[in-house]
Amino acid sequence: MIPGGGQPNMQQLLQQAQKMQQDLAKAQEELAQTEVEGQAGGGLVKATVTGSGELRNLVIDPKAVDPEDAETLADLVVAAVQAANENAQQLQQQKLGPLAQGLGGMPGLPF
Repeated sequence: MIPGGGQPNMQQLLQQAQKMQQDLAKAQEELAQTEVEGQAGGGLVKATVTGSGELRNLVIDPKAVDPEDAETLADLVVAAVQAANENAQQLQQQKLGPLAQGLGGMPGLPF
């Protein structure tokens, strides 16, 4: 309710919600374009993911390749991808957190 007993301007609320949705879509697109890196084994394995979590690149230093111990290499790959995804989640929070909070109180929106 607006002070003085008036009703909220529904057109204005709808415009505000539409702008917030556009801002959110823009931020999501930026996340899909932004790349972040994670690494393991002191940089022996590096994974690059987008801000939305898509694996884009994996670099394995030849020193990490031991035919007798493929399990350790697999562990390093998993750790590097997890680190990259954690960095992507932090980026998502920075980009989307304020927008999602702003949309959270609006009915009919999936937040």
